[in-house]
Amino acid sequence: MKKLSIFFLIAGLLGSCKMDLDQQPISSATSDTYFKTANDFIQGLNAIYNSTRGYPDRLMNLSETRSDNLYAVSDGGVRDWEGINSFHKTIASNPYVIEAWQTNFNGIFRANNYLEQLEANGSTAIIDESLRNRMEGEARFLRAFFYFDLIRYFGKVPLIDKVVSASQAKNIGRSNVEELYALIIEDLNKAINVLPAPSAYAAADKGRVNKYAAKMLLGLVYMTRSGPTLGVEGAGLNSNEWPKAVEQFNDVIKSNEFSLLTSYNNIFDYGNERNKEVVFNIEYSSGANPVVGATFPWVLVPDNWFNSLGLATQGGLTIRPVSEDLLKLYDASDGRKTFSIQQGYTYGNVVETRSFVKKFVDVTKVPASRTDWPINYIVFRYSDLLLLKAECILNGAPGTIQTDVDAVVNQIRKRAGLTTELTNVTKSQLMDERRREFIGEGLRWFDLVRSGNVESVMKAWITKEDVAKQMSDFQVNYVLYPVPQSELDNSPGLYTQNPGY
Repeated sequence: MKKLSIFFLIAGLLGSCKMDLDQQPISSATSDTYFKTANDFIQGLNAIYNSTRGYPDRLMNLSETRSDNLYAVSDGGVRDWEGINSFHKTIASNPYVIEAWQTNFNGIFRANNYLEQLEANGSTAIIDESLRNRMEGEARFLRAFFYFDLIRYFGKVPLIDKVVSASQAKNIGRSNVEELYALIIEDLNKAINVLPAPSAYAAADKGRVNKYAAKMLLGLVYMTRSGPTLGVEGAGLNSNEWPKAVEQFNDVIKSNEFSLLTSYNNIFDYGNERNKEVVFNIEYSSGANPVVGATFPWVLVPDNWFNSLGLATQGGLTIRPVSEDLLKLYDASDGRKTFSIQQGYTYGNVVETRSFVKKFVDVTKVPASRTDWPINYIVFRYSDLLLLKAECILNGAPGTIQTDVDAVVNQIRKRAGLTTELTNVTKSQLMDERRREFIGEGLRWFDLVRSGNVESVMKAWITKEDVAKQMSDFQVNYVLYPVPQSELDNSPGLYTQNPGY
């Protein structure tokens, strides 16, 4: 699958994607001698993209597993995801939590360095001004993307918008969320002004960030800010910016660059990547050396299922079952359930009756290496945008009407094979539809937090679902993850741990 493997291939040659705040970011001494030609800047930009490589795995581990979509308590040895699923207080050293902090900051450091070098040397190295502007837009989008990810998981984090030394980084405390959002919004607006539409990219650059991906992210930022504060210093600010979000989404709709596919299954077809429903995806390519394929397809899939099909072990280890609550939410005729969920299997003498998410697995495309799956991850898709706009309407965005909500929801349902049309769709019904549509895509946890229903939903769900009695009581502080213990140890006294941990 020949795609933008250069994104990850070049970045892999430039260095590790592991970095925390006590380490030296890409140094100005090194980059001053490196960024001299247009190709240098292309490779440097690809290095920033490399920090998105683990993003879908993170969604599976920190969002999907955290939500009421999965009942992922351990059934054979302690797994790293169990503390995430079960709301343990002692997860500050959890590898998934550490990865989310370190990898996002690594991307931010790379973006900062790149933007500084582009300002210093870009006009000399890159004669084409439109290309130079586009590169800046891509880097700004990615920096905003990384910071938004951090806010949703950790709330307050250090605001670092320039290259800093290791000693300087150790003295930069956590900024409040409003300051972080200001940088995100500024970056996205600047990116929107210079990024092209996806159809304007040359074939070799298809898959790079586009104008409408930036608009969709900005709309989601406004929506997330508009969510309730929940009494924590997290992503919600109760800012009532639903109309601003609708404005961004309408621009994407009016572009006519995207449309709903007639088949739900075709959205995720390995032979149909970059289809009309894809607003932005993370690109992977199999068969390269070093390996730059994906790992997310098997993250939620037990190894025994692959073995039962005569296929090699991947890495999902034991089962992370789909919750009974979610299974019951699907109508029997809903094609999304059949496509997305494997309902049991037999391996040897073991009969597994529980269900798991198989949404991204094509068993005819299993690669030689489990880290080299040949499928992109769709970060933003058009159906998501339409349902997000419907959510804004139900939250009172002016100039919009209920029938627009009903029309979108019924269009999504019809594609899934459901014939019953809904009228006067409520927020609760909309969230249920999003839950069915985006199972396994890591959106549910953020939907619960943004809606303000996370505490009531999760408390009720744990009472009903936790038959093994392994989960801790939910408290609203668990909307955020803890600051990694390694970061607290690097600069004692600089950070205060998030409440509840």
